[in-house]
Amino acid sequence: MTAEIITIGDEILIGQTVDTNSTFIAKEFNKIGLAVNRISSISDNKTDILDKLYNSINYSDIVLVTGGLGPTNDDITKNTILEFFDDILITDKNVLSKIKYLWKKFIKQPLLQVNIDQSLVPSKATIFVNKKGSAPGMWLTKNNTTFIFLPGVPFEMKHIMKDYVLPKIIKEFNLPTILHKTILTYGLGESSIAERITDWENNLPNNLNLAYLPSLGRVKLRISTKGNDFDLLNGIVNSYVDTLLPLINDIFVGFEEDNSIQELIANNLIKSKLTLSVAESCSGGKISDDLVSIPGASKYFNGSIICYSTKSKIDVLGVNPEIILTESVVSSKVVEDMALKVKKIFKSDYGLATTGNAGPSKGDSEKEIGTVYIGISTPHETYSYKYSFGNSRERVTRKTVNKSFELLLKELLKN
Repeated sequence: MTAEIITIGDEILIGQTVDTNSTFIAKEFNKIGLAVNRISSISDNKTDILDKLYNSINYSDIVLVTGGLGPTNDDITKNTILEFFDDILITDKNVLSKIKYLWKKFIKQPLLQVNIDQSLVPSKATIFVNKKGSAPGMWLTKNNTTFIFLPGVPFEMKHIMKDYVLPKIIKEFNLPTILHKTILTYGLGESSIAERITDWENNLPNNLNLAYLPSLGRVKLRISTKGNDFDLLNGIVNSYVDTLLPLINDIFVGFEEDNSIQELIANNLIKSKLTLSVAESCSGGKISDDLVSIPGASKYFNGSIICYSTKSKIDVLGVNPEIILTESVVSSKVVEDMALKVKKIFKSDYGLATTGNAGPSKGDSEKEIGTVYIGISTPHETYSYKYSFGNSRERVTRKTVNKSFELLLKELLKN
């Protein structure tokens, strides 16, 4: 079985909106053993949509389309569907009832005809009522290819996918098991890792594939296989993982399928009943944003201060101006004072701080572009590390975030 994902929307093609739908759908398909062979984006144009749908029949067993189902004139997917499937529109009473409920309960504005018309659906379609919005999902078949049409709003699409689409695919199709085991590593580049595990990699059987997935400051190692017996596949993969981990024990932080590094940090702090606060300069709040995106952050995350300017470091955080004057605002002593001060302000067990020159100019410090200091204040000591993360502002910022998580997790694991 192969699947194709199509996103419809001019806003995607001009870069105004990022296509996060395809990423989510591909992951969910992969979990149930459905291999995605193509992902594409097309415009809100009838000819383009029809061409793509006809072309997809030759390549895919399942085609999932998102977008173009809204009530406005630029959303033309539904009318194009009628032509492609030689169908007519009928009113779906369940969809209409849900629309009326949403408008009465939450929107509390006059229900317009364009909103009522969202209940008009192709007569040949299996309909999935959208509990989060007005546009329903639709399932149709043509020439033995299944077509699924979903709204483009991410939280609406995800709800329909999880509640209706995935269960129906599992029920109707005999799918194999696609198994991935993804190992998270921090602190070593992919070339160095590859050299370290060369013998292990060369001894992998043909049905196991290893992929290196590098990003700024971290590398994911993904082991993949496919078959019909999950327990057998899982046992084989785990046996090879067991022989790999001793080779990378110093850089291994966990498995992606279990927890992200942010979740590992959160779980460790919550389990230990410890708290954390953060003072961010060059990372600009990204560390805090990543941490609070994890449910339950209030149990351990006391707060943060984004002290981007030198003045805010002194006035808000309370960094000693004499240290800044003698050592530079980008220095080990300043970042250690930042970590210590933010810990005291929020009465936390741990304080984490960053300061650096992300570029393109040097700002208040003459340290080279890419120079970053990361400080950690624990219940017992305060220390820092210096790094050179290059001259790309985006890379410096992201590497600072990733390295901060790596250092913090290693500190927490000492206990």
